[in-house]
Amino acid sequence: MGHPSSPLAQTGLQLTDSAYVAASMRIMTRVGPLTNPALERDDFIRCLHSVGRPAETDGALSQWPCDPQRVLVAHQPDRRRVVSYGSGYGGNSLLGKKCVALRIASRLARDQGWLAEHMLILSLTDPRGRTRYVAAAFPSACGKTNLAMMAPALPGWSLRCLGDDIAWMSFDQQGRLRAINPERGFFGVAPGTSPRTNPHAMATLASNTIFTNVGATSDGGVHWEGLDPPPGVAFTDWMGNPWKPGDPRPCAHPNSRFCAPASQCPIMDPAWEDPNGVPIDAIIFGGRRPRGRRLLHDPFAMRPFFGYNAGQYLSHWLALGEKEGAQLPRIFHVNWFLRDPTSGNFLWPGFGHNARVLAWIFSRVVGEDPNPKSTPLGWIPREEALDLRGLQGVSYSQLFPMDRSFWEEETRELRSYYEENFGEDLPREVLGELEALEGRLRKM
Repeated sequence: MGHPSSPLAQTGLQLTDSAYVAASMRIMTRVGPLTNPALERDDFIRCLHSVGRPAETDGALSQWPCDPQRVLVAHQPDRRRVVSYGSGYGGNSLLGKKCVALRIASRLARDQGWLAEHMLILSLTDPRGRTRYVAAAFPSACGKTNLAMMAPALPGWSLRCLGDDIAWMSFDQQGRLRAINPERGFFGVAPGTSPRTNPHAMATLASNTIFTNVGATSDGGVHWEGLDPPPGVAFTDWMGNPWKPGDPRPCAHPNSRFCAPASQCPIMDPAWEDPNGVPIDAIIFGGRRPRGRRLLHDPFAMRPFFGYNAGQYLSHWLALGEKEGAQLPRIFHVNWFLRDPTSGNFLWPGFGHNARVLAWIFSRVVGEDPNPKSTPLGWIPREEALDLRGLQGVSYSQLFPMDRSFWEEETRELRSYYEENFGEDLPREVLGELEALEGRLRKM
């Protein structure tokens, strides 16, 4: 995981009885003799996986062998081991992904003074040719891959991808936070991916790609919800049954996947395999919320992937931020999914227009917007600083609702969430920020 010469690189050895897993891991990780030195030193993470059932049982061939009644995925951070039994699902079987790259790695990161995060990495270049690097954390189904491969709708701006899922980050000797993508491929959700929503992803998976639980077409192609059905072909759904457009059941499983080499992405940043990583100027947090921007149920998009006590995880972030000489990136929150409370329609067009928000973030990073608007919730762009030109029906005031009663309810729920999920392990600094927010809201 990671470029072999990176100071953050980790070597792993996985044994599996699944050909699907073996083929997918060759795409997602760097395999071969380059791992031999670490193996010879006995310096590697041990991973054992079994689907728990032969592909052929009682003379019948199973399309998806597994033992769903006895699934077990065990992590042993102290021994750097992962054991997975009974599941062929990607997150439970491609053990280099979430199991090693987040759960085991987050524990290693705490002990060794770095960060293992569920974040994309992208570079943004403005019309003047200046480039800045951004990391962003979004829970599943919140557009992480789409943002990492976005085609900006703003003329003159360009975006390049360094990774869509995981970032390992550490401070260099100059105090800059630098990030690498430890993976070598994309393991993305297929439904919803289309030439309209993510043309760069579609170009990436055009060849050398493994598809899981998608539909099939009679001409040898694949199909899922979000793609335009090609004419003149017959369809088979992910369960192997005949399917036709308009059927009530989906053609592809909602969590069906594509596994494709990152090198095939047409907008990969030239520095995506730099062993020293890229300097992070901003970190974005986001989630799918019809109102507000709270991230109660998935802080850092890491809740399923903590490798140790969640309160200690927050303390580790705070401790790294106090590192002497650290040049801290700016922190931003976004919510692409605000809805009109009356009509229920989305208030923001999303996709390539998210570049308008990134452009404002860029201006803050380079110091060209020194006077953002101060609110009880934090700094937001002034109306003239957010480029909304050409967007029909988008209202600046609706994008930044300041309903006191709503936010007071948010803070009450946030306090309950802290008490239930962190208890005495919640860092006092985090509680202090909540108390300060409550105080500002009382003055609204």
